[in-house]
Amino acid sequence: MQRSPRSPAGPDVAAPALGRDRAGLVESRGIDCVPDSERHGTARELFSVWAAPNVSYLSFVVGGTLVLIGLSLTESLAVIVTGNLFWLLTGFIAVSGPAAGTSGSVISRAMYGVVGNKAVVALTGWLISSLYLALNWSAASVAGLGLAGRLGLPDSAALDAAVVCVIAGATILVAIYGHATIVRLYTALTIVLTLVFVALSVMVLGHTNWSYTPAEPLTGLGHLVVLASGFTIVASAPLSYSNSPDLSRYLPRHTSGRAITLWTACGAFLPSVVFTAIGALAATTLDMSDPQAALESVMPHWFVPVFVTAVVVNTVANNGLTAYSSGLSMQSIGVRLPRMIAVLVVGVIGTTMTLFALLVFDFLTAVNAMMELVVIVTGPCMTVYATDIVLRRNRYDGELLHDQSRTSPFWYRGGVNWAGVLATLGGAAAATLCASSTFWAGPVSAAMDGLNLAIPVGVLGSGALYWALSRAFGTLAPTSSPTTARH
Repeated sequence: MQRSPRSPAGPDVAAPALGRDRAGLVESRGIDCVPDSERHGTARELFSVWAAPNVSYLSFVVGGTLVLIGLSLTESLAVIVTGNLFWLLTGFIAVSGPAAGTSGSVISRAMYGVVGNKAVVALTGWLISSLYLALNWSAASVAGLGLAGRLGLPDSAALDAAVVCVIAGATILVAIYGHATIVRLYTALTIVLTLVFVALSVMVLGHTNWSYTPAEPLTGLGHLVVLASGFTIVASAPLSYSNSPDLSRYLPRHTSGRAITLWTACGAFLPSVVFTAIGALAATTLDMSDPQAALESVMPHWFVPVFVTAVVVNTVANNGLTAYSSGLSMQSIGVRLPRMIAVLVVGVIGTTMTLFALLVFDFLTAVNAMMELVVIVTGPCMTVYATDIVLRRNRYDGELLHDQSRTSPFWYRGGVNWAGVLATLGGAAAATLCASSTFWAGPVSAAMDGLNLAIPVGVLGSGALYWALSRAFGTLAPTSSPTTARH
């Protein structure tokens, strides 16, 4: 049996109860290593874990947005497929979970160093995750409040707060119960949500204008600008999920990396493509600037509460993964809280952000702006992680990764792996210069009439930099013993 490493993350990390990863029981482990004796499951279970969050109302919203910004149906469908191919990257980094037996927010110490990793995880695994919690809860709350209005409930700030708190509470409950409950529950949710959203899709298809063309077809550079913007919006979703190792870390150590990659990627890719495409088809005849009203207009009255319930359930599934990983991220940066309490703290922060967003910002504007800008950070971080897996051949020793002393192989220089930090900062800086949204236009993008090249520049630049700097700095020493290396 592996020793349980001491870490500053709290008592549940230092001395976990064994054999507690069972559905219906609160998961006892935090970021500590999962010993081989407790590994279980198959890669196939990852399909439903990633499908349930992506049978999503936001997919309809994004699909409708592509048509609203001026793309044709053919262009919208092409952007949807190509942007969602980034789910392969989400699936690929999941292979590090079983190799190390710990969370992605701990594994990334190999890329950034013991100290440097805390800053990166605080931003990507905590702050940005809290923003996504707020975004998804806002979407579900808008739908829930619409149903409340149909039922005759008076519009008020108290009702807004009550709806948000109910949805947030259900989400946090899922995150607290943790991994085994998520795996079991999301299998059922995938089936139920798919049935509801397929039924809605059939209704939408009956109102689709298959010969749709934009009223003013785009040409020249302006056409390319809109294509790039649509691609960025779609690709931002898979690039935001750097938590896939958290959901695979209980798998047996020698589970096929190819199987982990494909089951994870397919679980997210298939529903994302299908329902985002349906959103684009809906926009050919419906006004998707108000997506909830537009979709409800093609439903029979009895189906509206079914649809709204599905939106809320999907949000709970989506944010359940985010909140679960955010709790682990909080532990990995040194916050001395048990995982359950860390999840509650994240939930309170996300709920506060949701209430602010719901009362202050226009929902559709917030969705587009966040999806266009968040890739400035998430793209380089995901690429550096994936590049490290390639360079180290997915050999990670969870015990060594939990060693935060100055003698740790991940202390590097002053606790910082400058190869990872400089590659991420360089990629993010380049992406910022090339980014464009309603709130920001980088100088490179502005010089090209708003062409958004944040993803290709950030992803390719950070990957190339990390590859070169890792070799130049000599930061790729072996990080696993022969008994823990994945073959």
